[in-house]
Amino acid sequence: MLRTRVLTALVLLALFAPAIFILPPLVWALLTIAAVAVAVHEWGGLIGRSHQARLWAAAAFAGLALGWLAVFGVAPAPLASTLLASAATLWWVGIAPLRLAGHKIGPGGWSVAFILLLACWSSLLELRFQGGLALFVAMAIVWIADIGAYFVGRALGRRKLAPSISPGKSSEGAIGGALAVAVLGVLAAAIPGLEATLPALLVSRLGVVGAGVILAALAALSVIGDLHESLLKRRAGVKDSGRLLPGHGGVLDRVDALIPTMPAVILLGFLLR
Repeated sequence: MLRTRVLTALVLLALFAPAIFILPPLVWALLTIAAVAVAVHEWGGLIGRSHQARLWAAAAFAGLALGWLAVFGVAPAPLASTLLASAATLWWVGIAPLRLAGHKIGPGGWSVAFILLLACWSSLLELRFQGGLALFVAMAIVWIADIGAYFVGRALGRRKLAPSISPGKSSEGAIGGALAVAVLGVLAAAIPGLEATLPALLVSRLGVVGAGVILAALAALSVIGDLHESLLKRRAGVKDSGRLLPGHGGVLDRVDALIPTMPAVILLGFLLR
């Protein structure tokens, strides 16, 4: 299993890096439409929708995203993206923690999924237009939080963060991941060439301490996204959202932490500029 997981991760990395830095924005937009449409299909499975309904939902999302491209192209659409990002961030900050605390999925399955996933997709598109580095650094917040939480949790983890939802996560790991994001983000802000990325923007507007707090909050948001999908899977009685990625599960399993953080990055950028 570990060998399969590592091989799949290497293949994904080999495909993903050129997509961020080399491929034209339109190709990136089409690739992400396909990926998020799969996530829509998988989300539908976790909330008990039929296979046919999930296919229609995935097709509807793809059609909606293609319509977005027809109207706005791959150029920035700040008003539409910011409105979507604001709605998604408010949901993740205000409603998702209540669902996790009550262990309840709640109403609005398809409508919630569409808004959250469309907000994530439009944010990925906006960040790619800003440049490969802006997109990479934003996504690296999630990766660093995950890696930091894993290693700190293994070394120091004692208290379970949400044992009935995701028994493998510890409070110490979550704190370690947030601290890793805060420290590395502040350090990255001083690196030449990263002046236009979120950490540098945060440091220039809020100072080192303020930037560290916001970066740690983004790391916490990524944990909420991960736990929310874990709750969906636990309620559905499945281990993974799908089987598309050997050793990794489904697409939703790989992007669950990105879904709340990417809109928040776009919203922060809008508020700070």
